[in-house]
Amino acid sequence: MAEERIIDNVVIPANRGNVYSANGNLLATSIPKYDIRIDALTPTSTRFESLLKPLCDSLSKFSGKPSSYYQKEIRKARANKNRYYLLARDIGYSDYVRIRNFPLLSLGAFKGGLIVEQTTKREHPLGGIAQRSIGYERFDENGNATRAGIDGAFGVKYLRGTDGRRLKQKIGKGQWKPIADFNQIEPQDGYDVYTTLSVNIQDIAHHALLQQLEFYQAEHGCVVVMEVATGEIRAISNLGKTKSGGYYEKLNYAVGESHEPGSTFKVMALMAALEDKVIDTSTIVDTKKGRKMFYGRAITDSKHGGYGKISAARALEVSSNIGLASIIDEHYSKSPEKFINRIKSWSLHKPLGLPILGEGKPVIPSPGDDIWSKNALPSMAYGYNMELTPLQTLTFYNAIANNGVMVKPRFIKSVKELDKNIETFEKYIINKKIASDKTIKEMQEILKNVVVRGTGNSLYSPYFSMAGKTGTAKAEYWKEDWNENKRYVSSFAGYFPAENPKYSCIVVIHKPSVKKGFYGADVSGPVFKRIAQKIFTDTPIIDEVETLEVNDIAVNAEYNAYFKTAQTYRTIMPNVIGLPAMDAIALLENMGLKVKVEGVGPVKGQSISKGQKIKKNQIVTIQAS
Repeated sequence: MAEERIIDNVVIPANRGNVYSANGNLLATSIPKYDIRIDALTPTSTRFESLLKPLCDSLSKFSGKPSSYYQKEIRKARANKNRYYLLARDIGYSDYVRIRNFPLLSLGAFKGGLIVEQTTKREHPLGGIAQRSIGYERFDENGNATRAGIDGAFGVKYLRGTDGRRLKQKIGKGQWKPIADFNQIEPQDGYDVYTTLSVNIQDIAHHALLQQLEFYQAEHGCVVVMEVATGEIRAISNLGKTKSGGYYEKLNYAVGESHEPGSTFKVMALMAALEDKVIDTSTIVDTKKGRKMFYGRAITDSKHGGYGKISAARALEVSSNIGLASIIDEHYSKSPEKFINRIKSWSLHKPLGLPILGEGKPVIPSPGDDIWSKNALPSMAYGYNMELTPLQTLTFYNAIANNGVMVKPRFIKSVKELDKNIETFEKYIINKKIASDKTIKEMQEILKNVVVRGTGNSLYSPYFSMAGKTGTAKAEYWKEDWNENKRYVSSFAGYFPAENPKYSCIVVIHKPSVKKGFYGADVSGPVFKRIAQKIFTDTPIIDEVETLEVNDIAVNAEYNAYFKTAQTYRTIMPNVIGLPAMDAIALLENMGLKVKVEGVGPVKGQSISKGQKIKKNQIVTIQAS
């Protein structure tokens, strides 16, 4: 019983696996840290006296403290029977190797009294960039876990590893000393997780968002960049404002924050009407003079005086609230389930089912729900009375860019143990075709025109094509102080280039300063454009060449002449007149001659005549024109 009380089989935590970017850059890693102690009673008196000063001299060089300080303290520890005296705390591996080779300590645990305690710290080489998305696993004093981001989502299954065991002996005052300098059960390190993130695009997205948040003094914001064909997330940044006015990754807004999307949902509304064939893009809708009553409630457009009678396509281009509300109310008010069912056929009423914890739940009301009323349909038409997360909205826009194929956003490419693949994650298709080719092509054209001549025309560039939709939604508009303290959510969702899109992107910025601006085109759109330009126009453009085999008759004739001369002449001076100077130098030096050159261009003279016998290291001068 006494032995059981003083000996314990202590858990040795396994090293957590690393998290990498798509191209192998380290995003999160476990760094081993060491505390070095000495059991001052273990060494024999002879060893202790002969090796104490050399040990203290070495410790002095390591720490900068005098050798006499260590001699005094370690002698005091031996006199006080201290079997757990601290020599160094929280040091890295190289320092650990250095200290364990110091005199006396190099004899190990049994002869030298060496005690080594290892812990690990999770480090993020990119610092604050994407830290929330990369994530972590933390435990409180009660053992309750908090798991965030990729690290938290894949920690239990892949990253954590298997803990080891080591016998330790209680030596008093809550202190435990390892019985041996080896583990009874060695810990097994966790697997490495390779994400889809691109460090380059992540850096671009982070700083583009940060710059805009700071300028507009916004509360928080997020940006996501997704590869169109695969659904792989190339960048995700979530920045919230601190009390001091700075920004850091405090919450994963892109994944977890459901909110009324505003005008970005108009794309879904118009697409439903087109796919149900209740309208076509040329259907005329009367937007009045910018104000229209729906069931006792007025809906207004941002343009003073309104847009009058315009086509359905133009209504989306200029983001007319009245236009979209009129279309949806006129054609679905008698059978609202038809509209809701179309929205649900795109899975917009369900979470994406992401492995990252805390995904926000979408809200798509149906007749009979508490939040349903006669105004529900016209409100939904322009993005109110319902909720989506930014990533759910982006997934829909990505499907339009992907010619109707809706793919699930993906954060992980593979799990590896060193170079061995443990598991590979493939593209997952949510919906093989969200709409007909005709509807998809029409929506692609309208989204392109939004940037060319619609609400996003301030973002237009003749040198680089983009397609997308601006969004401006009132936030907390039900509060009594809204008119005195107006709050908005500004967004932009789309893809680039407009033809053969490579990436889709969404930018959402909450509560920008209305004194500086709040429209999606002004606040969020520039972030989208900056990311697109950085990715495609500020990086080298690669031209593809069909073949490297170029048949140049003149060059071929010149080469054949050179080759024939080189094969014919070994010890006899050839005629190099007419050859390019560089070819003549190569030929003559390969024959063992030392060549001096006067001038540049084709050879017009040579100091050794053709046909003369030559010797190795003989000097020859050639004159070039």
